Amino acid sequence: MNWPKIIEQELRSKATPERAAISPRFFKTGKGEYGEGDLFIGVAVPYQRALANKYAPQLTQDDIEKLLLSKYHEVRLTALLMLNKLFVGSKTTNEASRWVKLYLNNLPAINNWDLVDATAPIILGGWLQQRDRKILYQFAKSNNLWKNRIAIITTLAFIRKGDLDDLFRISTILLNHPHDLIHKATGWMLREGWKKDSKRVEVYLQQHAAHMPRTMLRYAIEKMTPARRAYFMKLSA
Repeated sequence: MNWPKIIEQELRSKATPERAAISPRFFKTGKGEYGEGDLFIGVAVPYQRALANKYAPQLTQDDIEKLLLSKYHEVRLTALLMLNKLFVGSKTTNEASRWVKLYLNNLPAINNWDLVDATAPIILGGWLQQRDRKILYQFAKSNNLWKNRIAIITTLAFIRKGDLDDLFRISTILLNHPHDLIHKATGWMLREGWKKDSKRVEVYLQQHAAHMPRTMLRYAIEKMTPARRAYFMKLSA
């Protein structure tokens, strides 16, 4: 069976011209924008998830890779959602390792924030729970925007377990990053860390708020009381 062709056909069957028209603006695909040149069929994410659940068990590594090479954003996202499912369902370390390698070998396909956010905590975060995390520091120091975002978003998997050390270290590497996508992502992860250990995150913000991008800080303090938000915003004034 030509599963990649069948999956793309099913995606197209649920496409709408309205969504196809809106998506390029939402994902910034214009010249010079972060998603420059990406193409959209016009399919809602819930249907992509349903399709991933339906077909993932039947697909080979080659099938996933072919889908990841698609020029269409929704095809790549569906492939990545399948990869999530296959990684989580791995029965052996060797099997899980193959899916992680496939993910890392196809990073050019993971070229927008939703593609990163849907997969990095599940695949890399899951894989690195009990392993050396040096790859995340390499990604954080890279000149590639999406590797930078993968580095910080992956820490969500550790944050959920109460492990904030990599969150703080990677956040510090990214403090002077020029792009607001990284400011938002880092602030978001700090906010998630605050939910787990508010004291540690507030100590970190006390140290760094004065030279932290204001967007990053606003995201980090969003769930605090008005008084605490005002306190930290004053530190950055």
